[in-house]
Amino acid sequence: MQSFLVGGAVRDALLGLPVRERDWVVVGARPDELLRLGYRQVGRDFPVFLHPDTHEEYALARRERKTGPGYRGFEVSFAPEVTLTDDLGRRDLTINAIAQDAGGALIDPYGGRADLERRLLRHVSDAFAEDPVRILRVARFAARLAPLGFRVAPQTQALMQRMVTAGEVDALVAERVWQETAKALAEPEPQRFFSVLRECGALAVVYPEIDRLFGVPQPPRWHPEVDTGVHVLLVVAAAAALSPLARVRFAALTHDLGKGSTPRERWPRHQGHEQESVRLVGVLADRLRVPNEFRELALLVARWHGICHRALELRPGSLLELLERTDALRRPERFAEFLLACEADMRGRTGFEARDYPQGARLRAALAAAQAVVPGAAERAMLAGPAIAAALRARRLAALAALPH
Repeated sequence: MQSFLVGGAVRDALLGLPVRERDWVVVGARPDELLRLGYRQVGRDFPVFLHPDTHEEYALARRERKTGPGYRGFEVSFAPEVTLTDDLGRRDLTINAIAQDAGGALIDPYGGRADLERRLLRHVSDAFAEDPVRILRVARFAARLAPLGFRVAPQTQALMQRMVTAGEVDALVAERVWQETAKALAEPEPQRFFSVLRECGALAVVYPEIDRLFGVPQPPRWHPEVDTGVHVLLVVAAAAALSPLARVRFAALTHDLGKGSTPRERWPRHQGHEQESVRLVGVLADRLRVPNEFRELALLVARWHGICHRALELRPGSLLELLERTDALRRPERFAEFLLACEADMRGRTGFEARDYPQGARLRAALAAAQAVVPGAAERAMLAGPAIAAALRARRLAALAALPH
């Protein structure tokens, strides 16, 4: 029995990146041997064990054979004669198919170290095509490693395109699509996840609402980049620069979905696209079972980002209405995230990347002024219910009117 460090821990160490977790593969063993040594088995699909002391994951070396469509149609073998090379050969990318033995020596049968040096995301073998989740993983690794200059190898790009054409991506289930998306949104360059999916044709399958934004023009006066799809990816990049929160980046991604439904005869204008964006955010969130915290912020940004951009022009009544409609007084933390997504929308335009966003400062000041208005003891004693609410609203309007411009 031998244990080898594998996957991301080896890859990230070679790249000089922090190692997030360590996974091991065990060669020449049976489940009962590990159990006798005190390992605890977890997982249903294949034998994975937790080390009795470190609690790191140890998986038995395995082979896989495709038996049906999608990513669940596999027959898996865990016999002791399965070699390390067999196990590494079933992995997705060569940079994830490097192992390290107990003495620190690297085992690299598929050229992963060379691809690390060449900054290539390249598939290990044609078995890659048997699992459509791997397309999502390649796109996610592109988002993670883009700052280091990684790109998808041409042969892997071509293979992913063939998989899309063959309908393999149609077998992806909502949970896996969202799981990979949520991880990608937290990466350094999340926009790369969506651009890689679009380049191979998978975006049209898993995110049709986003894919159809490409080729839809906007007024050049406000959008020098013109293309709505290009704008959305710029907005996601801007959101990534402003916030580490995946939900802010998701709201940036989905804020303009309604522009994909504008009839051609109305191009490049998109009047009323906000309401259609709200509807499509709901459709997308339902389909992928997006968590409520992502959905709710995305809905707010889709509906109110246009009003937010006009904050410097708004009168006190309109300012207060925006605060009320976004529930800013009760949920100020979410309102702060809303403002970040709106700022990303403004900056996600060619030539606007470094512009100030005074609208955000204006609305933060408005919220602070409104929050400072609280019912006094006399009001609570003399008024009740709707009367207190009306008095508070009048005082908040006065406070907003007193804000400096």
